[in-house]
Amino acid sequence: MSAQTDTPGSVTTVYKVTGMSCGHCEGSVSGELSQLPGVSSVKAVASTGEVTVVSETPLDDEAVRAAVDEAGFELAGRA
Repeated sequence: MSAQTDTPGSVTTVYKVTGMSCGHCEGSVSGELSQLPGVSSVKAVASTGEVTVVSETPLDDEAVRAAVDEAGFELAGRA
């Protein structure tokens, strides 16, 4: 499980998401994950299926899964 602390008070986690194929997909996933409490930034890359999330504390995997599902995609796990 790859979560690393970049700066004090923030955690960066990379997730694998299946089904993203374009910028609109990236925006949908980013928008849903940005609404989770404590999330400060999200960067989704459709070509790799990776979504990088920076948050105040480690996120609950089920909350991340629910947000990705809401966007219409599937969380494959952590990268």
